[in-house]
Amino acid sequence: MAQADEAAPGPTPTPGPTSGTAGGERPRLGIGMVGYAFMGRVHSQAWRSAPAFFDLPARPVMAALCGRSAEGTARAAEQMGWAAVETDWRELIAREDVDVVDICTPGDSHAQIAIAALEAGKHVLCEKPLANTVAEAEAMADAARAAAARGVYAMVAFNYRRVPAIALAARWVAEGRLGEIRHVRAQYLQDWIVDPDFPLVWRLRKELAGSGALGDIGAHIIDTAQFITGQHLTQVSALTETFITRRPLAETSAGLSAGVGGGAETGEVDVDDAALFIGRFSGGALASFEATRFATGRKNALRIEINGSAASVAFDFEAMNELWFHDHALPAEEAGFRRVLVTEPGHPYAGAWWPPGHGLGYEHTFTHEVKDFVQAIASGTAPSPSFDDGLRVQRVLAAVERSAADQSRLTAVRQT
Repeated sequence: MAQADEAAPGPTPTPGPTSGTAGGERPRLGIGMVGYAFMGRVHSQAWRSAPAFFDLPARPVMAALCGRSAEGTARAAEQMGWAAVETDWRELIAREDVDVVDICTPGDSHAQIAIAALEAGKHVLCEKPLANTVAEAEAMADAARAAAARGVYAMVAFNYRRVPAIALAARWVAEGRLGEIRHVRAQYLQDWIVDPDFPLVWRLRKELAGSGALGDIGAHIIDTAQFITGQHLTQVSALTETFITRRPLAETSAGLSAGVGGGAETGEVDVDDAALFIGRFSGGALASFEATRFATGRKNALRIEINGSAASVAFDFEAMNELWFHDHALPAEEAGFRRVLVTEPGHPYAGAWWPPGHGLGYEHTFTHEVKDFVQAIASGTAPSPSFDDGLRVQRVLAAVERSAADQSRLTAVRQT
């Protein structure tokens, strides 16, 4: 099995400054975001909604949006509520009214933008996976640790940690309700590229995305499993496959972004369409992982089941307000999985929203992410998941790729 790397813990951070206050008002926290496509829209919604539902210690202000097209960025800024526009991320970082840089770009630019922002004294929220390579992720984690010593903080955007049901599962594991963790089963199933005429979007190009289903959605289930169990993967054994090796090119960059194919010209798909691997956790539990964008009929089925000596939990994002719990201490005549509707005020995050039974959606996980990040910055504490957590996931991704390429039964995940 390939060994998974273990990131070194960072130093204890000191509180960092935020932009000016007026009288008794909460300090202003200027946000600058790079990228405005799908993920940029989701993050914009989160920055708008977090102050309306959570009592934040600082006031996020959507100061500036950055994109390569002046016209497209201006249109997006007006639609999503950003005050100003930049077309060069370096200019965005240099702005005095920007305290936080939110990175919503493809993975090939994460390291360059994040490191520059941290060195300039800006807090950073970066989309997942942290980078396209372990080397890039290591450099980002190093920069984040150095910045934390100056009161400047970085967080990687693994939003599924902020699903109330997943956070509840992690709480129960930490409380010992599941006993010794023995098995983990995790899947992320989608079907959006099954059609061979679907175009060669950036997520299917290694130079931009780093990997395919593995890094895009496999990263999520790796982080989710490590988050819930409180353990990390140490060994993996993997298979990957690309089912459709060539796809139509988009006629224009706008068409490519929109996912619209054009003409008969094709390009090579050089990332995986699906990844399967087994693994072992640091506590000894066995695990299986499946990430695919070829599961016809599955739209966004992030599923995870944790089996312990005392109990089990099971979750499926397509029913995201539900967590299933089995108490192994009950007699067989009464035992079985029972549904817990995770919408009660005492459940993680849920109390800030609607009355019990009124479910939350995908967008709320990003609002919770913003809430946690702002609170960490204001209190001078290291946010989670950190860049070290992102590096840990990156090392697992690399071990999976090595195992699949070598067709090795066991591949070690590097620890340092």
